[in-house]
Amino acid sequence: MARRASASRPAVWRWQVRYAEQGVEGLLRDKTRKPGRAPLSVRVVAKVLDLTCSEPPGDATHWTGRAMAKAVGVSLRAVQRLWEAHRLQPHRIRTFKRSNDPEFAEKVEDIVGLYMDPPKHAVVVSIDEKSQIQALDRTQPGLPLKPGKCGTMTHDYKRNGTTTLFAALNILDGTVIGRCMARHRHQEFIRFLNAVERAVPAGKIIHAIVDNYAAHKQPNVVKWIADHPRWTFHFTPTSASWLNAVEGFFSAITRRQIRRGAFHSVDDRRTRSNATSTPTTAIVGHSYGPLPPKPSSKNSLRYLHLLSESVH
Repeated sequence: MARRASASRPAVWRWQVRYAEQGVEGLLRDKTRKPGRAPLSVRVVAKVLDLTCSEPPGDATHWTGRAMAKAVGVSLRAVQRLWEAHRLQPHRIRTFKRSNDPEFAEKVEDIVGLYMDPPKHAVVVSIDEKSQIQALDRTQPGLPLKPGKCGTMTHDYKRNGTTTLFAALNILDGTVIGRCMARHRHQEFIRFLNAVERAVPAGKIIHAIVDNYAAHKQPNVVKWIADHPRWTFHFTPTSASWLNAVEGFFSAITRRQIRRGAFHSVDDRRTRSNATSTPTTAIVGHSYGPLPPKPSSKNSLRYLHLLSESVH
């Protein structure tokens, strides 16, 4: 009977006892059980929610589940259920930085316009440098990933120096020109600009999106731009380097190569970075045609919202 009903034998035994005592009526409904705990009152729920959104007592910066349970007189699990139901996460915090650039709106519309409608007969590149990339080697080899076990690597490491990756991301097709250099002064920046200059086909206008790093505005760099009239620099607003699209490329190689990598020397680190950024790939312009219309502010703000919400 237990096999046919897909039930345990103790359950069948209880059914037999109930049938012997009450007949068929005893099998039509489950036996009554002792009442459990009463649900939390509306007053208690409101108190938990109000305290969660207020400052905790003492020197604590935020509420914890156990502190809230002790303050209200309920169980930890009850607090956790209420926080989950009302989407409250007091242990998390989101940082922000507000730009004080007086030309913030104009610069954003200019750069977003280049992203949404790249000009014809031109190449749009997003340029930046990722400095202080450490060539870290692990003290022992890690174990590989296995079913039920994650991969491992040692907590301690050996420092083998640092390098700086200069990268130029083509907005149209995603190709990247990269160079690793020992330092990130204006001299290295000019050398990298010369590399991009050689890679871009002749006759193409170059729109470069850069941040406000001092090396990008150094007098020798300004003179270099004056000597290369096909270049136009578009600076991001202050405290808004996230608007630079190449930051997404830096985020990708940090997650997928640098953070969990083991490098025996700086040259090893540079070789892998150069292989990732494909420095020999030439930037190719797109189809010829009339210049596109200026993007509307509505579309620019929509792109800005999507960009600001993305993780990088």
